[in-house]
Amino acid sequence: MTRVLIITGSSLGERLAGPAIRARAMARVLAADGHDVTLATTATLDDDASEGRFRSVALRPRDDAAFDALERVVDLIVFQGHAMEQFTRLASTDRVVVVDAYDPMHLEMLEQGREEPRATWDLMVRSRVSLLNHQLVRADMVLCASARQRSFYLGQLAALGRISPTTYENDPSLEHLIAIAPFGLEAEPPVVTRPALRGVVPGIDDETKILIWGGGVYSWFDPLLLIRAVHALAQRRPGTALVFLGTRHPGQRPMGVINDAIDLAEELGALGNSVIFNEDWVPYDERGSFLSEANAGVSTHHAHVETEFSFRTRILDYLWAGLPMVVTEGDTFADLVREERLGIAVPAGDFDALADALETVLYDDAFAAAARERVEVVRQRYLWETTLEPLRRIARQPRRAPDVEAAGGRDALAASARDLLDPADRPGFVRDLRVAWHHLRHAGAREVVRRARVRRSKE
Repeated sequence: MTRVLIITGSSLGERLAGPAIRARAMARVLAADGHDVTLATTATLDDDASEGRFRSVALRPRDDAAFDALERVVDLIVFQGHAMEQFTRLASTDRVVVVDAYDPMHLEMLEQGREEPRATWDLMVRSRVSLLNHQLVRADMVLCASARQRSFYLGQLAALGRISPTTYENDPSLEHLIAIAPFGLEAEPPVVTRPALRGVVPGIDDETKILIWGGGVYSWFDPLLLIRAVHALAQRRPGTALVFLGTRHPGQRPMGVINDAIDLAEELGALGNSVIFNEDWVPYDERGSFLSEANAGVSTHHAHVETEFSFRTRILDYLWAGLPMVVTEGDTFADLVREERLGIAVPAGDFDALADALETVLYDDAFAAAARERVEVVRQRYLWETTLEPLRRIARQPRRAPDVEAAGGRDALAASARDLLDPADRPGFVRDLRVAWHHLRHAGAREVVRRARVRRSKE
């Protein structure tokens, strides 16, 4: 049994955002494996948030005494977000540390900060880069969400000096340093707890074709093109409705794109008719009622670097509910939708392609049925017990990264990374002497002579 501490910066309660959903799934899976698990949130904790197999606690940011009390009695610490800057001990702990970097926050901030003054935007992005570097240079293992993200983070780890003979020698695939652990879904299908849309929302009945937008509305998405496409489709197919499931993300202020979307729907005369905004955030345990009443899921976004490395967790809800889907090309899930025939992937910004795709998934019964069959097959790959296997593996046998061990600790390893910011010695006699001394110590005089001859032959 391993004693595990999991830290999330997201609230734990009735209304859960993605980071909390993931952290809670980690706690549940590891507890089911027989480990002693504590799930801590640096945000808010509802009284009924705890589950039987693991303990949930509130941990106030910068409360070092409370963190130290937890850290002393665990073997493994898994965290998301800002925990390493909130608790000073975490950066130098001798416990095994797993950084959950499934959300590339520095890329996300390129879009999330766009509405801020330029100086503030620059500061927000730089702070996230610094935050991630602070974590990645100290982690025993990094978790990411996709093969694309892994390639991206490998570059960042290489720049920090983490890809070295020490980490490579006994792990040439570097699977122990950085592993893919996608966001997952529950094994049990959605449970309908109450009527959610049909017969509840005016104008939506049993005959309505419902297109659902799961999750929040953020600036990197493209809800405006979608609203225009749905409005156009509803002119031909009056029984069409687009439902935005949530517009108030727990713990975040709404972005301007939400107001733009509502204004556009009102301008088109679609607001409350073919376009419905749920003004709250659906409780986590109730989302199955909404998804079960939908005919298809949708996610549209702009084309930029955030898209390339994103992992749209709402797509997993569509898989969970067995929904065919329409998505924008450019991210990991668009590739999956296209390759596995789960729906239709359309080019970013292509109004006609989007409108045609929506009509197909909603009104072509044969196409929708075939897509649902494929969804049922693919969803088995994304069960939490499967996606979290790298975390389960390190929990079974916690071990520090070899370069952390070799450096003598996390702070020492981080200090060595600072040398990578400057080039090596300038060419010249002093550097030649230093190189010769290095080879004399490690390979002997014969090697020094051999290298000198090789060098002269090239001059």
